Amino acid sequence: MTGGVLALIPARGGSKGIPRKNVVEIAGKPLIAWSIQQALDAASITRVIVSTDDDEIADVALQWGAEVPFRRPAEFAGDLSPDLDVMRHALAHLAREEDYAPEMVVHLRPTGPVRRVADLDAAVALLAGRPDADAVRSVSVAHQTPYKMWRILADGTMEPLLEVPGLPDCQSRPRQMLPQVHWQNGYVDVFRPRALEHDSMWGERVLAFVVETRLLDLDYPEDLAPVEAELLRLARGDAPAAGPTRHSV
Repeated sequence: MTGGVLALIPARGGSKGIPRKNVVEIAGKPLIAWSIQQALDAASITRVIVSTDDDEIADVALQWGAEVPFRRPAEFAGDLSPDLDVMRHALAHLAREEDYAPEMVVHLRPTGPVRRVADLDAAVALLAGRPDADAVRSVSVAHQTPYKMWRILADGTMEPLLEVPGLPDCQSRPRQMLPQVHWQNGYVDVFRPRALEHDSMWGERVLAFVVETRLLDLDYPEDLAPVEAELLRLARGDAPAAGPTRHSV
């Protein structure tokens, strides 16, 4: 079977900053339940799967309506395991065991649960409307420009990280003279499976999905209170809060 839009939520058992983070209760639900519920509520998403190596996470995911058709192998569930391997493993399993291949995959990170369902549908629609594109990646305006960043060399000297053609010593120029830069924020990414053929999560042609609202990621205990406050705002239907973005992706 080919087609449809698969939401794939990776959630491994190991976490350092907050132990058992993906099943910690926040704003009345286990953390992973927020991403599952958002995917189930999205009109464009036809299937929701959690990729995990952990039995407790699998049980919670099933309770909240996701499918867990496999366990992720330990070699794809380490601290440094790249998203690319996780996605490849999931899609290969589904193709082999179910003869299933989605048209698009929505990548939802459970540690960034403050997101609007309407944005998931908008990101899918953006990619669906551009058959030439391999992926959509959510980005925000960078608050620190890389054109003022430096690389320290082994001998203690420095060299600029980036240069602007035609603008010498761009590191000393006003920010307004430098190119605007966006950084990936992990809010939502959508890709066609063909993107992975290029050893990349975004293939050869990627579209920007610009997010202007405040984004929060749950990495450390001090993140729990602000993330919970934003989730409660979201549950009440309040407008997303403005403010600086903090995200580790």
